[in-house]
Amino acid sequence: MRVAVLTVVLLGLVAFSVFLARVTLTPSPASEDLVTSNLQPGRSLREYAEDYTFLAACKQAGGNLLLGVPFGLLLPFIVSRRLRMIRLTLLTAVVMIVVELIQGALVVGRAFDVDDVILNTSGALLGYLLLGRRISHRYYVYADAPRPEPVPTAAPEAEPKPETKPETKPEPARGNGAKTLTGKQAAGTSTGPAPGRAHTVLDRFRRR
Repeated sequence: MRVAVLTVVLLGLVAFSVFLARVTLTPSPASEDLVTSNLQPGRSLREYAEDYTFLAACKQAGGNLLLGVPFGLLLPFIVSRRLRMIRLTLLTAVVMIVVELIQGALVVGRAFDVDDVILNTSGALLGYLLLGRRISHRYYVYADAPRPEPVPTAAPEAEPKPETKPETKPEPARGNGAKTLTGKQAAGTSTGPAPGRAHTVLDRFRRR
Protein backbone atom coordinates (compact mmCIF):
# COMPACT_ATOMS: atom_id res chain seq x y z
CA MET A 1 0.00 0.00 0.00
CA ARG A 2 2.72 2.49 0.96
CA VAL A 3 4.76 1.74 -2.16
CA ALA A 4 1.71 2.22 -4.39
CA VAL A 5 0.84 5.58 -2.80
CA LEU A 6 4.41 6.88 -3.03
CA THR A 7 4.58 5.78 -6.66
CA VAL A 8 1.41 7.73 -7.47
CA VAL A 9 2.77 10.79 -5.62
CA LEU A 10 6.06 10.70 -7.51
CA LEU A 11 4.27 10.31 -10.83
CA GLY A 12 2.06 13.25 -9.87
CA LEU A 13 5.10 15.37 -9.06
CA VAL A 14 6.71 14.51 -12.38
CA ALA A 15 3.52 15.38 -14.29
CA PHE A 16 3.15 18.61 -12.34
CA SER A 17 6.79 19.53 -12.99
CA VAL A 18 6.27 19.10 -16.73
CA PHE A 19 3.11 21.23 -16.59
CA LEU A 20 4.87 23.86 -14.47
CA ALA A 21 7.76 24.05 -16.91
CA ARG A 22 5.44 24.48 -19.87
CA VAL A 23 3.46 27.23 -18.14
CA THR A 24 6.31 29.22 -16.65
CA LEU A 25 9.24 28.62 -19.01
CA THR A 26 7.53 29.08 -22.36
CA PRO A 27 8.93 32.18 -24.12
CA SER A 28 6.59 35.11 -24.73
CA PRO A 29 8.25 37.43 -27.27
CA ALA A 30 5.18 39.69 -27.43
CA SER A 31 5.64 40.65 -23.77
CA GLU A 32 9.37 41.29 -23.97
CA ASP A 33 9.01 45.11 -23.84
CA LEU A 34 6.25 45.06 -21.22
CA VAL A 35 7.56 42.89 -18.41
CA THR A 36 10.00 44.08 -15.79
CA SER A 37 11.50 42.38 -12.80
CA ASN A 38 9.73 42.94 -9.48
CA LEU A 39 11.61 42.59 -6.21
CA GLN A 40 9.09 44.58 -4.13
CA PRO A 41 6.39 42.43 -2.49
CA GLY A 42 2.88 43.62 -3.32
CA ARG A 43 3.79 45.76 -6.31
CA SER A 44 2.36 43.39 -8.93
CA LEU A 45 -0.72 42.79 -6.79
CA ARG A 46 -1.44 46.55 -6.76
CA GLU A 47 -1.06 46.63 -10.52
CA TYR A 48 -3.57 43.79 -10.84
CA ALA A 49 -6.06 45.73 -8.73
CA GLU A 50 -5.51 49.14 -10.40
CA ASP A 51 -4.65 48.46 -14.04
CA TYR A 52 -6.29 45.13 -14.81
CA THR A 53 -9.94 44.33 -15.21
CA PHE A 54 -11.56 42.19 -12.55
CA LEU A 55 -11.52 39.05 -14.67
CA ALA A 56 -7.94 39.63 -15.82
CA ALA A 57 -6.80 40.25 -12.24
CA CYS A 58 -8.57 37.09 -11.02
CA LYS A 59 -7.02 35.11 -13.85
CA GLN A 60 -3.52 36.35 -13.13
CA ALA A 61 -3.63 36.05 -9.33
CA GLY A 62 -5.84 32.94 -9.29
CA GLY A 63 -3.60 31.19 -11.80
CA ASN A 64 -0.56 31.70 -9.57
CA LEU A 65 -2.53 30.46 -6.55
CA LEU A 66 -3.71 27.31 -8.35
CA LEU A 67 -0.20 26.69 -9.61
CA GLY A 68 0.94 26.17 -6.02
CA VAL A 69 -1.95 23.92 -4.88
CA PRO A 70 -0.36 20.64 -6.11
CA PHE A 71 2.59 21.29 -3.80
CA GLY A 72 0.20 21.29 -0.85
CA LEU A 73 -1.39 18.03 -1.99
CA LEU A 74 1.68 16.00 -2.94
CA LEU A 75 4.53 17.20 -0.75
CA PRO A 76 2.94 16.09 2.59
CA PHE A 77 3.47 12.46 1.52
CA ILE A 78 7.23 12.86 1.22
CA VAL A 79 7.93 15.63 3.75
CA SER A 80 8.64 14.67 7.37
CA ARG A 81 5.67 15.07 9.69
CA ARG A 82 7.70 17.15 12.14
CA LEU A 83 7.15 20.85 11.33
CA ARG A 84 5.48 19.76 8.10
CA MET A 85 3.77 23.05 7.32
CA ILE A 86 6.99 25.03 7.71
CA ARG A 87 8.97 22.53 5.64
CA LEU A 88 6.30 22.53 2.93
CA THR A 89 6.23 26.34 2.81
CA LEU A 90 10.00 26.64 2.57
CA LEU A 91 10.30 23.91 -0.06
CA THR A 92 7.60 25.46 -2.23
CA ALA A 93 9.16 28.91 -1.92
CA VAL A 94 12.61 27.59 -2.89
CA VAL A 95 11.25 25.77 -5.95
CA MET A 96 9.31 28.79 -7.14
CA ILE A 97 12.25 31.15 -6.57
CA VAL A 98 14.40 28.90 -8.77
CA VAL A 99 11.67 28.91 -11.44
CA GLU A 100 11.40 32.70 -11.33
CA LEU A 101 15.17 33.09 -11.56
CA ILE A 102 15.25 30.86 -14.64
CA GLN A 103 12.42 32.91 -16.13
CA GLY A 104 14.25 36.19 -15.61
CA ALA A 105 17.61 34.94 -16.84
CA LEU A 106 16.83 32.60 -19.73
CA VAL A 107 13.24 32.94 -20.97
CA VAL A 108 12.33 35.68 -23.42
CA GLY A 109 9.37 37.83 -22.44
CA ARG A 110 9.36 36.77 -18.77
CA ALA A 111 10.88 38.32 -15.65
CA PHE A 112 11.43 37.53 -12.00
CA ASP A 113 8.42 38.54 -9.86
CA VAL A 114 8.46 38.08 -6.12
CA ASP A 115 4.66 38.37 -5.99
CA ASP A 116 4.40 35.21 -8.10
CA VAL A 117 6.48 33.39 -5.50
CA ILE A 118 4.19 34.67 -2.73
CA LEU A 119 1.05 33.60 -4.61
CA ASN A 120 2.45 30.17 -5.46
CA THR A 121 3.48 29.55 -1.87
CA SER A 122 0.09 30.75 -0.62
CA GLY A 123 -1.59 28.31 -3.01
CA ALA A 124 0.51 25.46 -1.59
CA LEU A 125 -0.52 26.36 1.96
CA LEU A 126 -4.16 26.63 0.89
CA GLY A 127 -4.10 23.21 -0.74
CA TYR A 128 -2.42 21.70 2.32
CA LEU A 129 -4.89 23.18 4.81
CA LEU A 130 -8.00 22.32 2.79
CA LEU A 131 -7.17 18.81 1.61
CA GLY A 132 -3.54 17.76 1.78
CA ARG A 133 -3.38 17.59 5.57
CA ARG A 134 -6.41 15.29 5.83
CA ILE A 135 -5.32 12.95 3.06
CA SER A 136 -1.75 12.64 4.34
CA HIS A 137 -2.96 12.14 7.93
CA ARG A 138 -5.16 9.22 6.91
CA TYR A 139 -2.33 7.77 4.88
CA TYR A 140 0.13 7.86 7.78
CA VAL A 141 -2.44 6.47 10.23
CA TYR A 142 -3.04 3.52 7.93
CA ALA A 143 0.65 3.05 7.09
CA ASP A 144 1.77 3.13 10.74
CA ALA A 145 -1.02 0.87 12.02
CA PRO A 146 0.36 -2.43 13.34
CA ARG A 147 -0.37 -5.33 11.05
CA PRO A 148 -2.13 -8.32 12.66
CA GLU A 149 0.21 -11.25 13.02
CA PRO A 150 -0.81 -14.32 11.04
CA VAL A 151 -2.32 -17.00 13.26
CA PRO A 152 -0.27 -20.20 12.95
CA THR A 153 -2.33 -23.08 11.68
CA ALA A 154 -2.46 -25.94 14.14
CA ALA A 155 -1.02 -29.20 12.92
CA PRO A 156 -3.60 -31.99 12.57
CA GLU A 157 -3.69 -34.11 15.69
CA ALA A 158 -2.61 -37.72 15.24
CA GLU A 159 -5.28 -40.29 15.93
CA PRO A 160 -4.62 -42.11 19.22
CA LYS A 161 -3.44 -45.68 18.70
CA PRO A 162 -5.38 -48.41 20.52
CA GLU A 163 -3.53 -49.70 23.54
CA THR A 164 -2.28 -53.28 23.13
CA LYS A 165 -2.37 -55.31 26.34
CA PRO A 166 0.35 -57.94 26.83
CA GLU A 167 -0.88 -61.48 26.39
CA THR A 168 -1.05 -63.41 29.69
CA LYS A 169 -0.49 -67.19 29.71
CA PRO A 170 -3.09 -69.13 31.66
CA GLU A 171 -1.73 -70.50 34.94
CA PRO A 172 -2.22 -74.26 35.70
CA ALA A 173 -5.16 -75.01 37.96
CA ARG A 174 -4.28 -75.76 41.55
CA GLY A 175 -6.72 -77.87 43.55
CA ASN A 176 -6.46 -77.76 47.39
CA GLY A 177 -2.76 -76.98 47.28
CA ALA A 178 -1.85 -80.43 45.83
CA LYS A 179 0.89 -80.63 43.25
CA THR A 180 0.41 -82.55 40.04
CA LEU A 181 2.85 -85.42 39.56
CA THR A 182 4.45 -86.52 36.38
CA GLY A 183 4.07 -90.03 35.00
CA LYS A 184 7.51 -91.19 36.26
CA GLN A 185 6.89 -89.80 39.74
CA ALA A 186 3.54 -91.62 39.89
CA ALA A 187 5.18 -94.86 38.82
CA GLY A 188 7.88 -94.46 41.48
CA THR A 189 5.38 -94.26 44.31
CA SER A 190 3.79 -97.56 43.41
CA THR A 191 6.96 -99.77 43.77
CA GLY A 192 6.77 -102.98 45.75
CA PRO A 193 4.22 -105.81 45.65
CA ALA A 194 0.68 -105.17 46.39
CA PRO A 195 -0.57 -106.52 49.81
CA GLY A 196 -3.18 -108.83 48.30
CA ARG A 197 -0.64 -110.62 46.16
CA ALA A 198 1.70 -111.32 49.14
CA HIS A 199 -1.08 -113.14 51.02
CA THR A 200 -1.79 -115.54 48.13
CA VAL A 201 1.86 -116.66 47.95
CA LEU A 202 1.90 -117.49 51.74
CA ASP A 203 -1.30 -119.53 51.47
CA ARG A 204 0.15 -121.69 48.75
CA PHE A 205 3.30 -122.34 50.76
CA ARG A 206 1.34 -123.47 53.86
CA ARG A 207 -0.79 -125.88 51.85
CA ARG A 208 2.27 -127.75 50.69
